[in-house]
Amino acid sequence: MGVATSSVTRLMDALEKSLGSALLTRTTRHVTLTDAGSAYLEQITRVLSDLDEADGSVSDTGVDAVGPLRVSMPVTFGRLCLGPHIASFLQQHPRVSLDLVLSDSTLDLATERIDVAVRIGTPANQPNLIVHRLAEHHRYVVASRDYLESNGMPASPEDLRNHQCLRFAYQAAMQRWSFTRAGSTGHVEINGRLSVNNSDVLREAVISGFGIALLPQWLVEEDVMAGRLTRLFEDYSVNPLDQTVCVYAAYLPNRRHSSKVHALLEFLRYRITHSGAFSDASS
Repeated sequence: MGVATSSVTRLMDALEKSLGSALLTRTTRHVTLTDAGSAYLEQITRVLSDLDEADGSVSDTGVDAVGPLRVSMPVTFGRLCLGPHIASFLQQHPRVSLDLVLSDSTLDLATERIDVAVRIGTPANQPNLIVHRLAEHHRYVVASRDYLESNGMPASPEDLRNHQCLRFAYQAAMQRWSFTRAGSTGHVEINGRLSVNNSDVLREAVISGFGIALLPQWLVEEDVMAGRLTRLFEDYSVNPLDQTVCVYAAYLPNRRHSSKVHALLEFLRYRITHSGAFSDASS
């Protein structure tokens, strides 16, 4: 941070005195947040995020983005949603060098020196990061025409119990799908012979006629439009969890004034706005 430890200690002592509450628990080996400290950090991060949005809306657009930019995002999402447009981003910002890390793991931004992480999940679970929502993350229940001709069309979500349902392997909750319609939510326990932690592999298995899967709209929209896959239960909102998730960008507070970070966020928002496979989300 470029600040002496003694200076940080004095500032923290003054802040705790001002608030009348201990924010840190200190031992000879560790410093951890108290419950009050965690709550305070979450609130402050939200304030910084709002300020960041305000700064971005009135900032000088003539400031060039310069320097290395290290970005992480899920493998399939990066391949489909950013991969085809990397050249365009670099042409728009000739003084930026991009280091793209594709990983389905949740990387520690500080340890891995990540400037921006594009994630799919619940932003509220990232209290120590500045977060910007980029898009809603809708999912489709899909199957191939061959599978449906051989196994029948499920008339209701409950019928999925009798079908070959393919699922992600890295979340136990993926064994249960939640169907919401008109404010009412029901859950269906699904079964199948294939579980995998990569959505590309699931998509290929579904197209080949092996079963039914719950996949991101941005991954299978073109397959549905082309007739390779059939969307089931279109009048339902379907999720593998009881909470909805979104596509969002996250970064550490010390990156909030970075012109290259803002350049990437602006670029991602543009790509999402002009993509038919996403629903826009306010930040």
